[in-house]
Amino acid sequence: MVTALILAALPSPSSNAIDIGPLSIRAYGVAIGIGVVLAVHIAQRRWEARGGDAADIGSVAIWAVPAGLVGARLYHVVTDWHRFEGRGWHAFAVWEGGLGIPGGLLVGVVTGVVVARRQGLPVAGLLDAVAPAIPVAQAVGRLGNWFNQELFGRPSDLPWALRIDPQHRPEGFADVATYHPTFLYEGFWNLALAGLLVYVGRRWRPRPGQLFVGYVAGYAAGRLWVEALRVDPATEIAGVRVNIWVSSAVLLAAVAVLVVRSRAGRVGVRPRPVGTEPAQPGTPSCQEVARMLQSFLDREVDDGTAERVAAHLEMCRHCGLDADVYRDIKASLSRSTPAVSELTLRRLRHFGEELSAAASGSPQGTGI
Repeated sequence: MVTALILAALPSPSSNAIDIGPLSIRAYGVAIGIGVVLAVHIAQRRWEARGGDAADIGSVAIWAVPAGLVGARLYHVVTDWHRFEGRGWHAFAVWEGGLGIPGGLLVGVVTGVVVARRQGLPVAGLLDAVAPAIPVAQAVGRLGNWFNQELFGRPSDLPWALRIDPQHRPEGFADVATYHPTFLYEGFWNLALAGLLVYVGRRWRPRPGQLFVGYVAGYAAGRLWVEALRVDPATEIAGVRVNIWVSSAVLLAAVAVLVVRSRAGRVGVRPRPVGTEPAQPGTPSCQEVARMLQSFLDREVDDGTAERVAAHLEMCRHCGLDADVYRDIKASLSRSTPAVSELTLRRLRHFGEELSAAASGSPQGTGI
């Protein structure tokens, strides 16, 4: 029975490289490369669908991706420093495996945010566009762990257990041939998370930035249970793997951010009467602003559009336009490009629809 199960187990690749003459191409690097290309493509399509320019994603990724790889390697070396004792130069041998996703996310995202701000791009909207793309890249990249025969879990005799060669088995498990393919579990979890984020974004239209925070929470939750299945040596704090501590902290922080931001209300109209008298004489009421905004947006875009957007933007802020959206649109108007982006016009159009709905007594809370 045991023999039958072992024969039915998932095999591990016999080599982690593809040799072409004198050139040796590591499967780990190929998997990461394919994942990055897919992520950039997905993010570009999502950003274009929001009215943005696909080139924006490329200009940010060219800095964020290398920074993320450096951060991921640093995290792995710092948290698993004992693996490099007496062999310090191996800290630079990325092709052997060993990228800590938490470090990659931290450094990569911070770098991307800095670059986006310098280019005048709406940071929260940009993060939401890339949110489903990142777990897809992670899922593809995890295939590199399969070739390296690493990051598997505890022993298992399940039909989908992974056969590990003797030289890759953890200490104390030399006679155990099959293990949980935890890298595969994480890959499937990430693909499901990407699909969920796309669905949530289309169905509920959360506030700018919330979709990305949802990704962080979802990934941390998945990493928690996957990490608990692993038996390979790892740095521990109080008898608990350091990655479990990190995932727990990140999950709690992400959930807290989601709760706080959800209480602040959805993008669009804040809880205030629409159509009431203006705060200052001569200022149109919010009901009048809604009509003016709709009339303006129905006109054809021309050279004077940017000035009219700026004028209407201040009236929208008076009527409750979300502060994050206001800052993003303001920043987009200050960019060197003369044309007003479709993303800006769509955001104002959504806000105008919410104002009209609130004035009629049927608020929609669609978000932007």
